Amino acid sequence: MAMTKENILIINCGSSSLKFAVINPSSGEEFINGIAERLGEAEAFIRWKFQGNKESETLNGGAHDAAVEALLHMLEAKGLKEGIAAVGHRVVHGGETFKESCIVTKEAMQAIEDCTHLAPLHNPANLVGIKAAQKHFPGLPMTVVFDTSFHQSMPDKAFTYAVPYKFYRENGLRKYGFHGTSYRFVSRAACEMLDLDISNSKILIAHLGNGASCAAVLNGESMDTTMGLTPLEGLVMGTRCGNIDANVFSFLNKEYGYSIEEITDILNKKSGLLGISELSNDCRVIEEAYMEGNKQATLAMDVFCYVLAKQLAGMAVATGGVDALAFTGGIGENSDIIRGKVVEALAFLGFELDKQRNLDCRFGNEGVISSDTSRATALVVSTNEELMIAKDTAALIS
Repeated sequence: MAMTKENILIINCGSSSLKFAVINPSSGEEFINGIAERLGEAEAFIRWKFQGNKESETLNGGAHDAAVEALLHMLEAKGLKEGIAAVGHRVVHGGETFKESCIVTKEAMQAIEDCTHLAPLHNPANLVGIKAAQKHFPGLPMTVVFDTSFHQSMPDKAFTYAVPYKFYRENGLRKYGFHGTSYRFVSRAACEMLDLDISNSKILIAHLGNGASCAAVLNGESMDTTMGLTPLEGLVMGTRCGNIDANVFSFLNKEYGYSIEEITDILNKKSGLLGISELSNDCRVIEEAYMEGNKQATLAMDVFCYVLAKQLAGMAVATGGVDALAFTGGIGENSDIIRGKVVEALAFLGFELDKQRNLDCRFGNEGVISSDTSRATALVVSTNEELMIAKDTAALIS
């Protein structure tokens, strides 16, 4: 194991979880990865995978600070701490302030805090993670990489909502988009795989996981994406509804007496695949039920794929044509059923599915899934946001 001091510790802090990995940005080698979950609860624990072995330990009800402290001791015990050159943090919302990744400074911390009203669940947790890392890893440079920054190249016609303009002027109400780090990685990887010049390319990307979005990337720059002010807009997701009539709020309030908070909770946590299927938000569970002919699961799959195909077709307006469509994320990389349905629905854009290739691209296998006679290329690309964060961090500290 090359222990020159160039590895990057990646920290991704959620409201009750903390994901981490140690990566060499030049080789892409991942030495360890893991997650601390249920932070702040009695059952809080941290688990990790190192040299093929899975281990875990309890955090005795500790929160983020305890998780970072446990992470520090564990990295010391494994002999990994000495090789770490910097810490790269994933931050969900950078608003309009951050157009690219940057070094953590007092000013940057304040600017992240100033974006809290745009991501009240995520940004405070991200800040807690940065402060805990500064405490337990003093002396290491820190960077922040934003989910939103890649989409800052969107033109105003793509990000402006048709509401009174003062809401944007005064409080930044607009579409921001998310999954940006993944889109940046996948758009480059897709062009490398297909031998396309990224500065002359029209790429559509579907990032499909429990959270799902798609984006239009023209010549390496984001032109449009489906998520909006928050990650609720756009596609049908695991538990999120995606695009619906905004008057659903007043409808549910009148019919059921739900409050704004309750309706927000329903649309974010009880809708999507879970809401339609009445089974699960896990795509694998729904696919199994779909294969068995379950009616609600079939409807959930049909709606998910239809909305996705429709939104992807719309994204082609932003790129003015399509060279390639890349599927990524947990569902995008593994669900041949969903990819097949979507590619077939987009036949009018010049896509022709190769069923065998599509079947072969599962369980970590990347590659083209369209036929040799297909006018546009469909492919599967494994995203690696952690590696992108590591590369950004290495570039920033050098």
